[in-house]
Amino acid sequence: MTTTELIKAALKEDMPMGDVTTESLAVKPRQGEAVLKAKSDLVLSGNPVFEQTLQFLEPNVKIKWLFEEGDLVYQGQNICSIEGNLIQILKAERVALNFLGRLSGIATYTRKFVKAVEGTKTRILDTRKTTPLFRELEKKAVTHGGGINHRFNLSDAILIKDNHISLAGGITKAVERVRDNCDFKIEVEASNLEQVKECVALKIDRILLDNMNNDLLSQAVAIIPEHIKTEASGNMTLERVKSVAELNIDYISVGALTHSAPTADISLLFDWN
Repeated sequence: MTTTELIKAALKEDMPMGDVTTESLAVKPRQGEAVLKAKSDLVLSGNPVFEQTLQFLEPNVKIKWLFEEGDLVYQGQNICSIEGNLIQILKAERVALNFLGRLSGIATYTRKFVKAVEGTKTRILDTRKTTPLFRELEKKAVTHGGGINHRFNLSDAILIKDNHISLAGGITKAVERVRDNCDFKIEVEASNLEQVKECVALKIDRILLDNMNNDLLSQAVAIIPEHIKTEASGNMTLERVKSVAELNIDYISVGALTHSAPTADISLLFDWN
């Protein structure tokens, strides 16, 4: 689904039979101005989809952005100014803010994780734990927060996880079968030191150290050679990520970036005078 199709569907969801409240006021088109204001500190993401949502109902809208995506906006600052038919902009307000608030929330939350591991070599990754059909937007928001995108979908990369291992009859069999059928780089999930050793012997490209405590992670890193990348995942909170990064981990993947980020508090203020 394209962004345009997504916007159209979202507006249809919000106004299946029009905006009965606004339309029942029976007022004429009202040309005027509005401002978008940050009600909390945030990292901005979603400018294009916000703008396209307003344009869908008000093609002549003019928006002057004061900040770009990835910029830090402080509480109380204006994000952009808007000119156009305020009646149509009012109808699009909630859907436009839903997009912008959701995406800016992800960027803001990601920035906190990135800041937490600053000074280490560790990079913060997202996962596929995204809102259905919002993946492209949400993963872009992660990059605005300074994170890195893991595979975009199941077609992008090989990641042999526990169910694949069980299905194939073990890590070695799974890796051998994958190598027989494609030439992608291979990442394998390991949950204990025996599995880590097996992955090292197979000379795979990356090992996903899943749900290990810091002591076990430290032992795992000690037996993984430099040319094999390490990724830690599972229970990666803001309070914990720095201690994990200090174990010399290459990547930490955090599903919470996209499934648990608080929505950024943003308001659209109209000047009806």
